[in-house]
Amino acid sequence: MKILVTGGAGFIGSALVRKAILNGHCVVNIDSLTYAACTKNLEDLSNSEQYFFEKIDIRCSTAISEVLNKYKPDAIMNLAAESHVDRSIDEPSNFIQTNIVGTYNLLECSRNYWKRKGEDKNFRFLHVSTDEVFGSANNNELFKEDTSYMPNSPYAASKASSDHLVRAWYKTFNLPTLVTHCSNNYGPYQFPEKLIPLIITNAIEGRNLPIYGNGKNSRDWLHVEDHADALLLVLAKGTVGKSYNIGANNEFENIDLVKKICEILDKEIPRKKSYSNLITFVDDRPGHDFRYAIDASRINKELKWSALINFEIGLKKTINWYIANRDWWETLKKRFETNKR
Repeated sequence: MKILVTGGAGFIGSALVRKAILNGHCVVNIDSLTYAACTKNLEDLSNSEQYFFEKIDIRCSTAISEVLNKYKPDAIMNLAAESHVDRSIDEPSNFIQTNIVGTYNLLECSRNYWKRKGEDKNFRFLHVSTDEVFGSANNNELFKEDTSYMPNSPYAASKASSDHLVRAWYKTFNLPTLVTHCSNNYGPYQFPEKLIPLIITNAIEGRNLPIYGNGKNSRDWLHVEDHADALLLVLAKGTVGKSYNIGANNEFENIDLVKKICEILDKEIPRKKSYSNLITFVDDRPGHDFRYAIDASRINKELKWSALINFEIGLKKTINWYIANRDWWETLKKRFETNKR
């Protein structure tokens, strides 16, 4: 297929682009290159005849229409989004404009493009969302595809809104859409404001390791390469109009995860005192969801997908990637710390 990927210079987006090209697809990556994007994530593809890049903001419908007419993709995968919860609390407007208005623009441009293609029955629009739209899971509860939406942060609310738009364009206009909800991703190339890379890079630099509240908040972790595999499978074989949860059953409390990272670092780059001595508890953020947990039984049963990467192995490889690629993350870290000020 020729796939148009939005947000392909981001963490999950770049993993998806690399995987799609490895699988023989042609990819058109459109990205506005905001602070969290990094073109270095795709340096190895710069000379590939299967890869094209266009610097485009999904809030600009004219530019979207032009790129659709230029490349004529068989499918669209929407990963372009503002995604950091803390930033959504500090400045919600960017999340409203990109995640809601941007998704609307993509849907309308895609619908018009699809109609010009004669409503091609093989065309697909896959919208990549998050488990955060469901709010906070109770003990022993797993998020299912039909779990009620209860977003608690501006980020989650903006993603929930975009999900509803996608559903409406399927129900009202018959646009062949699919939606996925994933658990927390980890792996190489993740922007260092997120929990796992923040803890790893702070530890390497000898800084405090900040943990919100008492550290008991729980998250389900999914390796980004497993996620990319699942997205391509849903695009190819998922049932139009359905949503699919993508998770790996790797649930840990934040404090236990951070201690696990410290234990690995103690062995990989030893210091006089354990890295766990750098753990610092900070004030909890407003509206902080206590627990996320995905039920991935639909994609397991219908599409025969399950995560392949063992969490312990994946986490250790991720830590070693950050140790070996300090030049990659130091520049980005300075950028986002300056941006925060």
